[in-house]
Amino acid sequence: MHYAHSITRISVLALGIAGALACGNAHAAAFQLKENSAKGLGRAFAGSTSAEGDASVVATNPASMRLLDGRQFQADLAAISFSAEFDKSSARYNGAAGPGTGAEVGGGNGGDAGMIAPVPAAYFHVPFGENDNMHFGLSLQVPFGFKTEYDSNWVGRYHGIKTDLKAIDLGASFSYDVNPYVSFGASVFVEHLTIELSSAIDFGTAINGAAQQQAAALALAGGATPQQAALAAQQAALTMAQMGFVPGSADGRMTISGDNNAIGYVLGGTFSPTDHTHIALSYRSKVEHKITGGDAEFDVPANAAAVLSQSAPGQYIDTSGRATVTLPASASLSVTHKVNDQWTIMADISRTAWASAFDQVTVDFGSNQADAVLEFSYNDTTFGSIGTEYRLSDTVTLRGGIAYDETPTSYAHRDVRVPDVTRKWLSFGIGWTPSEKVEYNFGYTHLFTNDPAISLVSPTGSTLQGKYDVGGDILAASINYKF
Repeated sequence: MHYAHSITRISVLALGIAGALACGNAHAAAFQLKENSAKGLGRAFAGSTSAEGDASVVATNPASMRLLDGRQFQADLAAISFSAEFDKSSARYNGAAGPGTGAEVGGGNGGDAGMIAPVPAAYFHVPFGENDNMHFGLSLQVPFGFKTEYDSNWVGRYHGIKTDLKAIDLGASFSYDVNPYVSFGASVFVEHLTIELSSAIDFGTAINGAAQQQAAALALAGGATPQQAALAAQQAALTMAQMGFVPGSADGRMTISGDNNAIGYVLGGTFSPTDHTHIALSYRSKVEHKITGGDAEFDVPANAAAVLSQSAPGQYIDTSGRATVTLPASASLSVTHKVNDQWTIMADISRTAWASAFDQVTVDFGSNQADAVLEFSYNDTTFGSIGTEYRLSDTVTLRGGIAYDETPTSYAHRDVRVPDVTRKWLSFGIGWTPSEKVEYNFGYTHLFTNDPAISLVSPTGSTLQGKYDVGGDILAASINYKF
């Protein structure tokens, strides 16, 4: 019935993850994270895999381990401050649910759905072999991650309340220097993905609408005219209203959680036409997570549960779920050129294949709810940046950079979980090397954005329109120790 289909779609929205996530507009497009290096952040990640002396290349392009100076350990920590405040222009119950149709959805703006999130990273590098022409590295980083949470009774609760995703990579890398100017490398990583999503369910609208449809269908089956069937539907709507089933009268909640481990890889090559110019190419594979032990929990009001036990037995109950979530592949080109002893210029461009990863997601429920497919329609994105370093003294280096970061979402597909928009970066950084063994780096980025707008229809027919006031700042610090 229509009601069963509606609730199934809500479940799919939660389990699907991909189309319901965006990385808070505080970092790379959607929920992709670039914040793996304080040094890189200071120049907007220009030269991210081609600049000398940044151990984050262990994870992002192992071929560039040639540009590291001996054995070293590096630890980075970024703090991402993301704010997202919703300003509604309209929120109404527009589903076929009898009395109350067209009424305004109650609730506030949800508060600031953003947060301050820590993003850690760590790298280890050791050269070996004849003339140290081979390199081994270990890395721990967070390439994808996102969390937003609205007030539970906010006006957009039927579209999403909480979204929490983390992907943590543990990798091992190897590279070989063909000569001092050419090197190739690869890494293999294990990625642990965890997900928790929640949203409200408008059982009042769903049950009322299902009763109307059933009454009209029975009337037509008995030989009634369309006008008589419409009258039967109206009477059913009044009956359901008397029982307390009108829009917003019987809200429930659904929470989805799951986790999975999967394997991916990175391939890279680094080429140095001169001692002062480095060109790095790298490719990160997509990672396919097959979540087989997901949990779907439904909080259903007592009056709605009594009706559902008869009209939809075996549905809207706590159950398991299976879904395949694919995190996208990406390719990068990075260039660094040392102009003189003081100035170095860098540039980066990368392409992320969101479209092939997030076209759609199919969910298989452990209960009687039918499998479903949800279209996400993400677009491939481009990130481009230019930056520079200025060596102020033997111990202090200044950095700066700008970037253009394209969103995979659009007005037609933007979600409350995805208040994402194309943004521009302005970055600054400083490095301090008090000794030959220790280096400290700090980076800061401010994101410039427009106000993304949304226009949504929930599975039970309510509409939500408005704009977001979004903003983002990133602060990072690192220490590199050579031994």
